[in-house]
Amino acid sequence: MSLFRQLWLAVIASTVIAFAGSFIVSTLTARHYLERQLAIKNNDNAATLALAMSQLDKDPVTVELQVAAVFDSGQYAKVRLISPNGQTMVEKASPLDAGNVPNWFIRLFPIDSQPGQAQVSSGWNQFGTIELVSHSHFAYDELWHGALKLLGWFAIGGGLMGLLGMQFLRGIRRPLDAVVGQAQAISERRFITISEPSPPELKSLASAMNAMVDRLKAMFAEEATRLEQVRREANLDSLTGLANRDYFMNQLAAALSDDDAPTSGSLVLLRLADLAGINKRAGRETADEVLRRIGSTMNGLTAEKPNAAAARLNGADFALLLPGVHDAAPYAEILLHALSDLVAAGQIDGERTGYVASGIYLHGQGITNVLARVDAALASAEAQSGLAWCRAENTSEEHATSNADWKKLLDGAIQTQRLRLIDFPVAGNTGQLLHFECPLRLQATENGEWLAAGSFMPMASRLSMTTELDLAAVRLALERVAAGAPAVAVNLSGESIMDAAFRARLFAQIAARKDLAPRLWLEVSEIGAFQHFDAFHAFCDALRPLGCRLGIEHFGRQFSEIGRLHGIGLDYLKVDGSFIRAIDTQTGNQAFIKGLCSIAHNIGLTVIAEGVQTAEELAILPELGFDGATGPAVPRN
Repeated sequence: MSLFRQLWLAVIASTVIAFAGSFIVSTLTARHYLERQLAIKNNDNAATLALAMSQLDKDPVTVELQVAAVFDSGQYAKVRLISPNGQTMVEKASPLDAGNVPNWFIRLFPIDSQPGQAQVSSGWNQFGTIELVSHSHFAYDELWHGALKLLGWFAIGGGLMGLLGMQFLRGIRRPLDAVVGQAQAISERRFITISEPSPPELKSLASAMNAMVDRLKAMFAEEATRLEQVRREANLDSLTGLANRDYFMNQLAAALSDDDAPTSGSLVLLRLADLAGINKRAGRETADEVLRRIGSTMNGLTAEKPNAAAARLNGADFALLLPGVHDAAPYAEILLHALSDLVAAGQIDGERTGYVASGIYLHGQGITNVLARVDAALASAEAQSGLAWCRAENTSEEHATSNADWKKLLDGAIQTQRLRLIDFPVAGNTGQLLHFECPLRLQATENGEWLAAGSFMPMASRLSMTTELDLAAVRLALERVAAGAPAVAVNLSGESIMDAAFRARLFAQIAARKDLAPRLWLEVSEIGAFQHFDAFHAFCDALRPLGCRLGIEHFGRQFSEIGRLHGIGLDYLKVDGSFIRAIDTQTGNQAFIKGLCSIAHNIGLTVIAEGVQTAEELAILPELGFDGATGPAVPRN
């Protein structure tokens, strides 16, 4: 039984007990008072009648007439004249009549009307004793109506007490509900604070809960800050803040191989001429400032471009990775302009400044091939004097679909349902299947090739068509679960979750198959989640009651934002493959990954590694704290 039901029962019981006690005491008191009044009345009337009879003749007719006159007034149940030797001389009596008073009430509260007695004299001698008993139905009527009035007042008072009690209990319940909600949120890995209620007992409880949440947040924030520093030391160049060579190579490998990566993009290389000469002529501080300014420019170029990456490959070489970008000219121009500014500031010799080269890459090409082509273009630029930019030779396939009517293609595929899911296993540390990761495939034309998500999703995003594709992916996932798949994960785009109408349609679609929802895993990329965090929070709040598993994929590049995940109740994280490649040999990333897994486990999240390429990488993952993995190295059972 709930606490509030017990409180209500206690209020009702106390009211009933108070009423019953007051009713009984009041009724008994009133009965006693009425009995005394009847006794006094009987005695007074008997004395009056005896006095009157003493002054009149004592012949039988006169005596009987006097008794009859008193009895006929209707106030008396019995009037009797008794001789001195105890014999009844005259007696008038009527049956008991309680009027409209219920018999049960009379049985519960009987009124004893004590007879009044007085001596009737004849001269100096006793003529007899008059005994008079008043009717009690008047007393019963008064007692009954008094009890009804008392009951009515108690009913009104009980109703008012009920209303006041309801308001009082609501006042208690609101802060209690808030505390219970906070405890439930903590059990769901959502660390929230609540306002402190005014009652001291509840205030101390809420204060203690809030203090615990604040300590947890502070602990996580401190650990996240430390791990962010570890990540930066392991993956970033300390001088410029750009990615170091190892981390950039992992990002380039992901851009060339990941299924959901854009199918093509641009790679830009910048080489600063004669860095050693700058260091010698102007000093190390000036050389470092030159490098920092170039790094700042490159960071600015990647700030507004999702999945773009900039790196310092070595002392004087920089790289810029631009997935989905086919014309690198604007970026090259900005870099050349930055070099010109350095020349104008006198920090670089105008005759030997720097060189820029760019080239287009295609999904599936090897890293060596891509770097070799762009490096050859960089060598051509170095052969020129002053600032120079050269393009690498393009492959014959680079513009094969550049003139396609994407709007028509996507509309046709959605309307004719030329969509399907393919699956990749996501396995736990002991080899058990956690779920199937199911990216979407789209058939460009009837009987045509099936395109990977990286081929059409960038254009769908540009054309604001991701919502229809994401809804189709969820529909296909539910069909696959209904067909017997143990669990299916699909990716949703950040643009879709921003749309409130999409969230409503998605909720309705899953709610219609709520029995399948626990086997549906929905994930959003790290970029999409943090760029539209409020919408992502609303998305999690809407879908959580249905029982879906919710997660973030490609996590790690914005690790410093992990503190924002405390309050949204996620189920899992998938760590970006750029942190997993060669993890068995990169001790710096190992320390970062261990800390990441520890923090994630502390808030109840499952941690899965993406893009595992080799058996060596797979073998070390349990030691680092991973709960599962996906990628080419994960066997399909």
